[in-house]
Amino acid sequence: MLAAIVDGLSWSFGVVLAIALRFEFMMDARGWISTTVLALIAGAIQIIVGYVTALYRGRFTYGSFDEVRAVGIIVVIEAVALSLLVIPIGPAVGVPRGTLLLAFPFVLLLMFGVRYFARLLIERARKPGEDASPALIVGAGFIADKLLANVTTDPASPIRAVGLLDDDPDKRNLRLRGVSVIGTTRDFTEAVQRTGAELAIIAIGSADSSLLRKLSDRAEAAGLRVAVTPSLHSLKSGEGSISDVRDISIEDLIGRHPVDTNVELIAGYVTGRRVLVTGAGGSIGSELCRQLAKYGPSELIMLDRDETGLQDAQLGTSGHGLLDTNDVVLADIRDVELLDRIFDERQPEVVFHAAALKHLPMLEQYPDEAWKTNVIGSLNVLNAARRVGVSTFVNISTDKAANPTSVLGHSKRVAEKLTAWAGEQTGMRYLSVRFGNVIGSRGSMLPTFQRLIADGRPITVTHPDATRYFMTIPEACQLVVQAGAIGRAGEVLILDMGEPVSILEVAKRMVAMSGKNIEIVFTGLRPGEKLHEELVGSRENLERPFHPKVSHTRADVITPERLDKTGWMERMFASPRNNDTVVIEPIRLAKGAEA
Repeated sequence: MLAAIVDGLSWSFGVVLAIALRFEFMMDARGWISTTVLALIAGAIQIIVGYVTALYRGRFTYGSFDEVRAVGIIVVIEAVALSLLVIPIGPAVGVPRGTLLLAFPFVLLLMFGVRYFARLLIERARKPGEDASPALIVGAGFIADKLLANVTTDPASPIRAVGLLDDDPDKRNLRLRGVSVIGTTRDFTEAVQRTGAELAIIAIGSADSSLLRKLSDRAEAAGLRVAVTPSLHSLKSGEGSISDVRDISIEDLIGRHPVDTNVELIAGYVTGRRVLVTGAGGSIGSELCRQLAKYGPSELIMLDRDETGLQDAQLGTSGHGLLDTNDVVLADIRDVELLDRIFDERQPEVVFHAAALKHLPMLEQYPDEAWKTNVIGSLNVLNAARRVGVSTFVNISTDKAANPTSVLGHSKRVAEKLTAWAGEQTGMRYLSVRFGNVIGSRGSMLPTFQRLIADGRPITVTHPDATRYFMTIPEACQLVVQAGAIGRAGEVLILDMGEPVSILEVAKRMVAMSGKNIEIVFTGLRPGEKLHEELVGSRENLERPFHPKVSHTRADVITPERLDKTGWMERMFASPRNNDTVVIEPIRLAKGAEA
């Protein structure tokens, strides 16, 4: 009601002011009376129209841009409508023809001014209290602006922004939501001294792991705790909101690789198709299913021999784990008869083959198992797919297959060659996708380190110089799905995983984040293990014809007739293994010590 009265008075005052200024306050009584009546009529119409359109019934937040736009439209329409009435009859009653056209800018100015003033008062009342943590916002772009919009209008916010840091010289004088850019990302120390900040929030949605490491190190050197906003992809997909500020994690520092996904390409080969995923209960397979489900396949078939894993996959795609529907299939890819029957009955059109044994030291002890699952199991899936006319087949491989030195690497390399053979035979998109360590997958390095730290036990690192490539599960699966759209028959697609990361550096960071006094123990490289992993084989030539983060190369072809388990085992163990191995005595590195 107060807003309606204010707007009505704005019309009344605006009309009178416009006429008074037009005639320099020199009007006769008849003119003043007519103008006053017109002003009251205009104010009344504003209130009636505003009530009918719910403008004064809570449709918009007072002072919001949406409300200002609605007010502007109503005022302009009312001014035009009343002008059509005043122009022909105005002179007869003592009102100039141009009264409303002169008045409506004053009306808008009054309405907008009142709202702006009210908004300033409201936002000032909602500012975080002095007990909120003073924070420097790193980045002055879209993410930072949205974050400040939340922080500066929430009295319960635990964060109080005291300054912005950005390296763009064009932003050195920028002020967002009342918060100024006070320096670049090299000025953390000076900014802390100037503002008393205790926290640095990295608000750069496209920041990769190398940039996050650099910014985190600079902030920590200035004595700041470091937090991060969700990635731009998480915000776009709705998986995260701008208010989800959290402490920076080790996953952010070593495995954040923003991915630009071409949704149209993916939808073209997944939407409306029958899609089957082997190994659907694993870390990669379950995330793959979750992402594929978003693109609307006509049927998503999740196959695994692990019933608990299948339940987790079903929870991620269907929201329940009842295991009583035919989207989950309990089967082993070693069982060729069962696999053939499933393919014959379900007739998949797209297959993602993620089923594999993956633990390098375990397969060194049991190479027969690698042969049965990674080689023969893959051949079983390929043959079943060929027979039912699968048009797109994506084999999930590993960086261990590049210049292999382990049982795992050799078995996955053969799987790549078999996939290339199937692509050659069918002319369809049968291809492999190769990437390195996936953060958070079951049994991988980070969960192992986290458990050891939680138990207060020493972290075991094979070698102080060992490096690995890292990528998060969602990012790896995004690129795998993308690869299925751009790969060609017989190719191996290699995902860009950034720079290799020192395992010792990861262990040190995790110890520092834990705040515990944890020792780091060097154990020496294990049989078949490389000091530095490779993504590209020595004889492989790369090109990037379609996607900046996906390289293409051709795989050698091997036919099923040439598969010889005995010869494979002999050649594998006769070839040089661990060429880079440096045998060292186990030593202990306490927290904070130099390697």
